Order: sequence, then C-alpha cells, then structure tokens
Amino acid sequence: MMRVDEIVEQIEALQRSDLDAWIEEALVSPQEEAGALLFSDMECARIRMICSLHYELEIDAEALPVVLSLVDQLYQTRQQLLTLTAAVAAQGEDVQAAILSAIDPERQD
Repeated sequence: MMRVDEIVEQIEALQRSDLDAWIEEALVSPQEEAGALLFSDMECARIRMICSLHYELEIDAEALPVVLSLVDQLYQTRQQLLTLTAAVAAQGEDVQAAILSAIDPERQD
C-alpha cells in the first residue's frame, strides 16, 4: 500500500491536484485507514496508466472517464475469457472438440 505523498513523489509527472481530482471523480479508489489514503498496487498501476493517458497522450479530463471505462470493459472481458478457457480446458476431449466445432464449423481437425 502506498500513501498519497509517496505516489506523487514516485511518479514525476503526477500533479497532486490531478490525483485529488481523479479521486473525486472516482477514477481511482484509495482505501482510507486512520485518516490516510492508501493505494493498492493495482490502484498505483491505474494511476500510472492515467498519467500516461493524460500527460503523454494528452487525453483531456473530460475524455479520461470514457477511455478508462473502455479499458475496464476490456479487462473484464479478458478475465471472462480466461475463466471460459479454463472451463473448456477442464472438459473432456469430446466436449472440447464440440466447442471448437461450434466456434469454427469449417475447422478441420
């Protein structure tokens, strides 16, 4: 877990006012412990991504929520596909073959 001042110090381009705005807009969600805001490793990575989008790619504050929503949707879809892949892999060969055939009827085994 990382405190606000630590993350601001660690990411050179990050402005404290921008981080405060991103917290206010719920683009990042720190945990609060004993009155201090703490960021998990995942939230720190999200802050780094937002910094890249905002400072390097110059995506403005109004577009950031839209871009992050799309990234979140892609991440969720990826997680669902990984779960589906594991479920298919746990099936017998006949079930796997039937699934592959349904996905791509022209596939030759």
